[in-house]
Amino acid sequence: MKPATDPLAQLTEIRAIMERSSRFISLSGLSGVGAGVVALVGAGIGHLYLREQYGEQGFYRLLNSDQGQRMVALPFLLGLATAIILFALVVAFYFTQRRAKQDGAVLWSSLGRRLVLSLAIPLVAGGLFCLQLYLKSALGMVVPGMLLFYGVALLNASKYTLDEIRLLGLTEIALGLVATLLPGFGLAFFALGFGLCHIGYGLLMYNRYERIAQS
Repeated sequence: MKPATDPLAQLTEIRAIMERSSRFISLSGLSGVGAGVVALVGAGIGHLYLREQYGEQGFYRLLNSDQGQRMVALPFLLGLATAIILFALVVAFYFTQRRAKQDGAVLWSSLGRRLVLSLAIPLVAGGLFCLQLYLKSALGMVVPGMLLFYGVALLNASKYTLDEIRLLGLTEIALGLVATLLPGFGLAFFALGFGLCHIGYGLLMYNRYERIAQS
């Protein structure tokens, strides 16, 4: 690439090089949109399952069910959560790998590994904690716990990637705190936090960093 001769352009170029060396900037906005769609589909499947099992107020009735009923629902809910995570990861990997290739960046670099590790530690801890909440009959705190730990994971990872990740993390934490006050609306908060927020964040990122670059 031919070096810029304008001083301001040179500063911009130096800043871009420093940013690429210290942060993983090839996250794709489309991966956020795809993950959000997966979460919305998962929330819809969960709603249909609970309505079939417990009637119109499926999630609310699950909150007030006894230990035996909750254990019957547990395998399905764990399988659904696992499927949502796997599909969201596949979508995120596909679009992020595609953008990294366009940027000439290496996806599994040292920065990429630190980013994944920063996300994974709070997420694994949060997942195990939320499972204990479910088993200890604190089901109303499961979705708020998921949102809170996910928000903390995003904040923890934001130092290795784009600043917008920090905003998404703060949004998830705020939603998690509000959800603790309204445990009966846990499924709606799940769809809002993991579905709509990801779609909004993904569209913002795509319009800000990718659409103009591709045009």
